[in-house]
Amino acid sequence: MIFDRITRIAFGVASAFLMLLAFGLIAYAGYEVVRSFVIYDRDIGATLLEAVGYTVIAIAVFDVGKYLLEEEAIRAREMRQAAEARRSLTKFISTIAIAVFLEGLVAVFEAGKEDLRMMIYPTLLLFTGVTLVIGLGIYQRLSAMVEKETNDPEVSRKPARAAPARRTA
Repeated sequence: MIFDRITRIAFGVASAFLMLLAFGLIAYAGYEVVRSFVIYDRDIGATLLEAVGYTVIAIAVFDVGKYLLEEEAIRAREMRQAAEARRSLTKFISTIAIAVFLEGLVAVFEAGKEDLRMMIYPTLLLFTGVTLVIGLGIYQRLSAMVEKETNDPEVSRKPARAAPARRTA
């Protein structure tokens, strides 16, 4: 009981810290954009692309913090049903994949402006995003099969679709 409470507090503190870091990244990106407009010390387009990159990373970090808060600190229990675990993991991985794709796109634009030989990093980043989505699809398919085989109550609550009636001539 005491260990459970300590664990929940630790996850809550870690979650709050991650969310604060995410807000810090967004604030820093905003500061750099304003600074670039006021001082004119560098290319505004590059500053905006960097701000997009920081914002994308901040969204991913914030989502990790939110996930920890919702799943570990507040709920503080294991997911009892396969469908619940699948939905939670799908939401989490989807957010990470979107962040990877957006970061890859930002890196493509940056590398395209600077040096085309630097396109390997964005290409690998986009390939990583594709791999994440494919892996998520495989996970979805396999976990749905397991849910059907184990007669998960979450699945059995949903009404089954009736087969269309056939006409006889």
